[in-house]
Amino acid sequence: MSKKHPVVVVTGSSGAGTTTVKRAFEHIFTREHLKAAVIEGDSFHSLNRAEYKEAIKKAEAEGNKNLSHFGPEANDFAALANLFKTYGETGGGKKRYYIHSDEEAVHLNAHFGTNLKAGEFTPWEEVPAGTDLLFYEGLHGLVVTDKVDMAKYVDLAIGVVPVVNLEWIQKIHRDAAERGYSAEAIVDTILRRMPDYVNYVTPQFSRTHINFQRVPTVDTSNPFIARDIPTPDESFVVIRFSDPKGVDFPYLLSMIHDSFMSRRNNLVVPGGKMGMAMEVILEPVIHKMVEASKNG
Repeated sequence: MSKKHPVVVVTGSSGAGTTTVKRAFEHIFTREHLKAAVIEGDSFHSLNRAEYKEAIKKAEAEGNKNLSHFGPEANDFAALANLFKTYGETGGGKKRYYIHSDEEAVHLNAHFGTNLKAGEFTPWEEVPAGTDLLFYEGLHGLVVTDKVDMAKYVDLAIGVVPVVNLEWIQKIHRDAAERGYSAEAIVDTILRRMPDYVNYVTPQFSRTHINFQRVPTVDTSNPFIARDIPTPDESFVVIRFSDPKGVDFPYLLSMIHDSFMSRRNNLVVPGGKMGMAMEVILEPVIHKMVEASKNG
């Protein structure tokens, strides 16, 4: 952890509310006049799209049906941990981008002078100088294994995750609508990821300072037959504070209407107010952390 160069991590599975999270932090950074070094989790995959497909084929031919983007075979955990460590010590480090789409490829090729395609990585480059903090968002910001310990380099750890059935519903609908995958192929992917999900993704949420977990208020007992994705208004968000000392719960309850306490360290808010709750809760935390870094 670093008082001089803070590292802020938002870790969570896909479909956890990425757009809401990004918007909330953009608002906080704008109001606080902060310059953040933004790191996308996908940029620390160790395989590009073509290499990953080949790795899946090879693994299955060898009897391994569980190689996935959630595990160490497809990610460079050591490089990500080293970035957090280096940034905390110096305010610098190496970053790159994973190109998700053809539209991103056009923009990034123009910036780097490259001729890369969707599914590939841009060249490594230095983190911009003079940033106030590092902001990571992705799957693996708090991974701890026998070889790496990312969590010890993180100053503020935020978890954003839906309950697992809701996560599956979102994946099934996205993969079918946007990628044209069959129901069988989607189920195969879920099953292939499960060991890595249990071993590398889920444990991170015991290392966070604050968790935001979306819980639907409609029946999601069989996610494989759900006709639509529960909306934010059909959900609550359970916000868990690892250390409730110093948290002004009466203030939060007054600011976020229709919220309530379910445990001494759990605040529950309407699903549609997750973004607002993030801003109200996290802005003073980030402000205090950055002020301490400037005065340290």
